[in-house]
Amino acid sequence: MKHKNVLDVVCAAVIGSLTQPQAIVAGLAMDGQLRIVGRSTVLSTRVGGKLGRQLRPAQPGHPWPEEISETSLNRFSKDKGPVRLTLIEPLVVEVAADVAWSGTSFRHPLTYQRARPELDPSDVELPPHIKAR
Repeated sequence: MKHKNVLDVVCAAVIGSLTQPQAIVAGLAMDGQLRIVGRSTVLSTRVGGKLGRQLRPAQPGHPWPEEISETSLNRFSKDKGPVRLTLIEPLVVEVAADVAWSGTSFRHPLTYQRARPELDPSDVELPPHIKAR
């Protein structure tokens, strides 16, 4: 059985629409920048709708591009095409993550647990088992 840790990450983009996201894109602060470290598994319609009510469109100056390669989210993906991101105001979310870490990202998709709007994204720290490179 794989070991999963529950941890907080910063969701600063979603895949899909603002009102009905299909997956979250997770970030962690590394070297003073919010870096993309993974994506979640596909959200159910109910969970996506509930999360969508808490999302706000990104303000100017968002640190992430609106389009990234599939391999930046999943280095094992056979799909090399671009992935469109819906940029949002950063929101802390709790995820369950396999402890496997491959240098700059989680090796496996994260499992979204819940939004943590009471937390400030600037307070999210790197988990102890993760070493920024």
